Amino acid sequence: QVQLVESGGGLVQPGGSLRLSCAASGSIFSVYVMGWYRQGPGKQRELVATISVGGSTDYADPVKGRFTISRDNARNTMYLQMDSLKPEDTAVYYCTANIRDSYNTQANYWGQGTQVTVSS
Repeated sequence: QVQLVESGGGLVQPGGSLRLSCAASGSIFSVYVMGWYRQGPGKQRELVATISVGGSTDYADPVKGRFTISRDNARNTMYLQMDSLKPEDTAVYYCTANIRDSYNTQANYWGQGTQVTVSS
């Protein structure tokens, strides 16, 4: 059984920084593309950033230049460094990953979400 667990959310003042982590565990054969989504109050879930196995990254326009996505393939872990945070970054952040398990089943998995609140 495969699961994703996020950590690192919390309350931060505008202009501050947070680092989110997402760890994949279970009967994993290989982890492919990973990404972060977020859902703000009263908003639809939106893509924040993605990262390939080789480290190629893509960012949504609102976070370009402020957020950095990275991964540690040896630990099946992904990170999101968030700098210069703004109140509009307030949201529940979800990690997702495309994973092939030990039974050769490939699927998209989601974490439970972690709350990020940017407020003074």
